[in-house]
Amino acid sequence: QVQLVESGGGLVQAGVSLRLSCAASGGTFVNLHMGWFRQAPGKEREFVASISDKTMETYYEDSLKGRFTISRNNAKNTVYLQMNSLKPEDTANYYCAARPLYYSRIASNYPYWGQGTQVTVSS
Repeated sequence: QVQLVESGGGLVQAGVSLRLSCAASGGTFVNLHMGWFRQAPGKEREFVASISDKTMETYYEDSLKGRFTISRNNAKNTVYLQMNSLKPEDTANYYCAARPLYYSRIASNYPYWGQGTQVTVSS
């Protein structure tokens, strides 16, 4: 059973950067495709970015390309989300998710989820 724990959220002003981390345990991290999703109040959970297991190929929601960067350290069983030039509309609960091997941007395809970390961006 894979367990995921996010950290790094907080209350920040617009324009600053924030890095989220997600530590994984209980599985073979190198075989997991890792993703970040976010959910704002009253909205559906949406895909942010994901990264493949071994090749580290990355995938992004189009509107976030250039501001957000996903990366992973397989030696530390950790995936990161670097968020730059944050905007108030980035305010959401950010979730780390994992699935075996293959890319997907559909939340229901990810069997493993963290508890989420709140990011609030003030204007």
